Amino acid sequence: PRFHSAPVQAPPHAPPPPMADPAPSDDMASLAVQDKPEKSKKPKGPKPQKQKPAQGQKKENKEGLGALKEVDFASWYTQVITKSELIEFYDISGCYILRPWSYSIWETLTRFFDAEIKQLDVENVYFPLFVAKARLETEKDHIEGFAAEVAWVTHSGSSKLEEPVAIRPTSETVMYPTMAKWIRSHRDLPMKINQWCNVVRWEFKHPTPFIRSREFLWQEGRTA
Repeated sequence: PRFHSAPVQAPPHAPPPPMADPAPSDDMASLAVQDKPEKSKKPKGPKPQKQKPAQGQKKENKEGLGALKEVDFASWYTQVITKSELIEFYDISGCYILRPWSYSIWETLTRFFDAEIKQLDVENVYFPLFVAKARLETEKDHIEGFAAEVAWVTHSGSSKLEEPVAIRPTSETVMYPTMAKWIRSHRDLPMKINQWCNVVRWEFKHPTPFIRSREFLWQEGRTA
């Protein structure tokens, strides 16, 4: 018998294995390094030096003050009221300019207190700043404690006054005699008046803003 041989089929060809990238040569590596942009280095300048306080100048603390309350209270207090913009010093010792911050405190106090006393039927008035010498002399015992602090006006321009006039250190000697004129019968009682004003006491013993000054604002209430 004859045998027919079946055609032998060749196995399918497998895809060729991927070729590995050739290792970079020294020339290519050097080119790659040259292609990377170099980081610019900032020149280092000299380190800022801490400024030392000048000779005679005190070093400020963290509050910005050059004095400690426990060590030098007077300097500390002065720096507090000036750096907080409460006070501006004036060219007359013992007299001070109230800046908006401090005057707003005064306005707040006056609004509150004025509303409270008006609920008690207190009426506001205003008496003159100048007090006649005779008025003060009638109350010698009353003003004896601060007689040395009374400021007197002795001249008007270049002309000397016939009698010196005191600048109000307090108003009792003016207010009470006037109230006596206003009270005619029991129907006028009780009389309760108040005035918001300034007074002058020529205090020479260590004037201090808000504590001891030659001129200051206050309220003065009188009743009968």
